Amino acid sequence: MPAEEAHGPSGTRKLPAEEAPEPPAPRWSGSAAVPPPPPRKRAWGESAEPTPVPPRPVEAPEDRAPVDPWAGADTGGWDLPSGEMPELPPLPPTTPYPSPAPTRPYSGPPAPASPAPGHPLSPPAAYPASPAPAAYPASPAPVAYPASPAPVAYPASPAPAAYPPAAYPVPVPPPPAPPLPAPSKRRRRNAPPPVPPPPGWQAPKGYVPVPVRKRRKWPWVLLFTLACCCGCPAYWAMPMMNQVPASAALPAEVADLRLRQDDRSTAAAKKLEAEVRSAHWLASDTFAGVYATGSGKRVTVFGGTGFWFSPESEADAEIARLTEQYSLGEPRVIDTGIRGRHERCAVGRADGTDVVVCTSVDHGSIATAVFTRLSVDDSAALLATLREQIVTQQQS
Repeated sequence: MPAEEAHGPSGTRKLPAEEAPEPPAPRWSGSAAVPPPPPRKRAWGESAEPTPVPPRPVEAPEDRAPVDPWAGADTGGWDLPSGEMPELPPLPPTTPYPSPAPTRPYSGPPAPASPAPGHPLSPPAAYPASPAPAAYPASPAPVAYPASPAPVAYPASPAPAAYPPAAYPVPVPPPPAPPLPAPSKRRRRNAPPPVPPPPGWQAPKGYVPVPVRKRRKWPWVLLFTLACCCGCPAYWAMPMMNQVPASAALPAEVADLRLRQDDRSTAAAKKLEAEVRSAHWLASDTFAGVYATGSGKRVTVFGGTGFWFSPESEADAEIARLTEQYSLGEPRVIDTGIRGRHERCAVGRADGTDVVVCTSVDHGSIATAVFTRLSVDDSAALLATLREQIVTQQQS
């Protein structure tokens, strides 16, 4: 065997070790090391994200060159000659196991001895031949039975007689069912219509029909009548009940107004009371007064209490009565926010001064005032304040 194969296993060759080349010694140039260049600044409008490298095209499997996986490999050491492989020694024979003794007597034929288990490679044991089958006695000969007699011939049956077709009665169609009555509007929609009796039905003897009790509707009619007779009048009569009767009394002060008690103011108040009584002869009580402030504002208020069935028409009539006296213009409707109370205001002149005349009428009282140096809205608001202080609603 060569010397180069002395260190390897039998039949193999040791490959020579490849010597790694030594790196060359660095050369000294005498100059300093050059630092790497700084990163390049991004130009204006250039994206901060690096431009991705385009992917390489994928080569199809059929375009690739075939590669030998064993190219360049030394496969000569794997060829082993068949003569150099030592043969394995034969296996020693195994000792057969003795057959076990029977545990109890057996009345039948003795069981064949089971062969001792041997080695898998040993030849199979010879089993004894099976015993011959027992001879059973022969079956007896079949018994001979007597032959059956010949069948008796019966005479043929006569042909059926031809009968004439039977005349069946023609079925009478049932009478048509009576038409169902038209559903009544008062009947509930879910209630089924009554089932009529079958045709030709007769009541048994002694049967007395019980009349069906109709559903009464009088509670709904009664409630509707009460709502119409009592609800509507109560709706219209509620303002009258809240505003009638009423009483009037002039307070000494109302807000910043003071009641004037001089002779001239008293005479003017009495004259206004007489005019109110003559214009409203149904008034039970009248009042009149002159109020003034320290700044020169003057308010003359007059009116009365009683019963007025139509306050809206009374308000229009009061403005029409004072139009010639104060040279009033077109009246303006003021919303009071109280059902049954109506108010009108108009601009006029009295003694060369512009005035605002406002009147407020409800079912139990009427109040009219003449304002100086005030607007229409301020005059209407001040009249509402005066009315609350002067007129008092009495509980009936």
